[in-house]
Amino acid sequence: MIRLATLVLWLAMLPAHAAERVVSLNLCTDQLLVLLAPEKIAALSDLSRDPALSFVAVEARRFPRVRASAEAVLALHPDLVLAARYGAQTTVALLERHGVRVVRLDLPEDFPGIARLTRDAADAIGVPERAEPLLAEMRAMLASVPSPSHATSAIAWEPRGYTAGPASLMGSVMRAAGLTNAATGQRLGLEALLRHPPDVLIVPDTPAFPSLATDMLDSPSLRATPRRRLPPALTLCAGPFTGQAVTLLSR
Repeated sequence: MIRLATLVLWLAMLPAHAAERVVSLNLCTDQLLVLLAPEKIAALSDLSRDPALSFVAVEARRFPRVRASAEAVLALHPDLVLAARYGAQTTVALLERHGVRVVRLDLPEDFPGIARLTRDAADAIGVPERAEPLLAEMRAMLASVPSPSHATSAIAWEPRGYTAGPASLMGSVMRAAGLTNAATGQRLGLEALLRHPPDVLIVPDTPAFPSLATDMLDSPSLRATPRRRLPPALTLCAGPFTGQAVTLLSR
């Protein structure tokens, strides 16, 4: 009787839906899936291989890609589909109608949220034990950042003049790096920026094919303003790897 009770308890602790064939329909879920359970990947989204956007671009080349269409996904016979709470919602609804298990993951804007996201993804995939090593590495990166000796204002300036406000992932990255965000999240033109320049300007790495939208980031009139460059792949999606963005900004 004792052995039977122990067996029942052990079975209850197992993941309710241990996935073996997982499809990801979103760049952000692509990266979590590659980091947590590459052996379970049935397919990733097209963006997973883009080195300008994806943190796992090199690893993603080993896996099949799939269009965000219900027909294409169903042909892969997945037992789990990972999606975000936005984008491809028609496809997701059709998949659910066909009995496919779909997990929609949140896109957090701070590091506690990243921890929850990573654990939720690991639980959904059926590898809960793999979340903590990734999060421990992220916490170590954050803990290694020295306390700032003085206040340093910064603006994260994106193409077309978009900025990152305090309640954003980049805002959280800046705070963790010891920088004071001088932007509100509204668009900021070159003239307005020159009237009130920050101590540091944060810009994305120059893309391989610059455009008018990105040329303004390298305006000669901004040469006197120190800048730090970040690969967009570190902050476009939230993940344990976002700690690397903090490390780069704190240097």
